[in-house]
Amino acid sequence: MDNGLAHEESAFINFRRYVPGLMEHGFQWVDIKQLRFAAESVDDRGLLAALIGHEQFRDDYAGGGVLPDGPRHGPYLLRLITPDLYESISHEKAVQILREWMDPLRDVFTELEADLQREVFARLAAADGIYYLSELGDEAIHDWGRVHDSFHEFVLIDRPAERITLIVAADD
Repeated sequence: MDNGLAHEESAFINFRRYVPGLMEHGFQWVDIKQLRFAAESVDDRGLLAALIGHEQFRDDYAGGGVLPDGPRHGPYLLRLITPDLYESISHEKAVQILREWMDPLRDVFTELEADLQREVFARLAAADGIYYLSELGDEAIHDWGRVHDSFHEFVLIDRPAERITLIVAADD
């Protein structure tokens, strides 16, 4: 276990974004990392701190993968991310953020919808706590951190299952 957390599994859902009538296209994707924690683990803020300290958190989400000693997390400098930057949000708010991010694709791909239901929305529904990473601002962006058009990060805590799940939804 690393910082009291053990990485169990990861999933990645990648799909092409195309907006009819616009020339813009690219990719949207969701990265899911699931970790196990001990039943006697600390409160939610302590679990967030353990996640931030875990090597699986050191992912720039730009093709480099997890770098155990990496200084980046997504578009941000890792050293500037703290548990206090995560806002507790409702299940409904999390679904709203994701549905708005997915639009206009939301009703188009039934296979995609099934994957998202299984890997993302079912996990959201099972979570006891849902935390959303606030926008950190320009001073927290690393040297090439603007490669993502959007970057949404959720941390789900499921105490009965003793799991914490990191979900990143972004596009480029």
